[in-house]
Amino acid sequence: MSKTNNALSLRTRFARNLRAYRVSQNLSQEELATLAGFSRTFVSDVEREVRNCTIDNIERLAHALNLDV
Repeated sequence: MSKTNNALSLRTRFARNLRAYRVSQNLSQEELATLAGFSRTFVSDVEREVRNCTIDNIERLAHALNLDV
């Protein structure tokens, strides 16, 4: 999938939204990781687009942020 100025990859959009929701709830990466049962480095890697996130892990992060998937 090529990126254009107006079309970001799903991974990029997810990473940006994850960080925005985390920050809006005043949670550190470590706090979110604890709530979701992950390590802080996992959350950091997802936010930096270093790691892909499975649908199961997306569900865990959404639940930890009190969001619908």
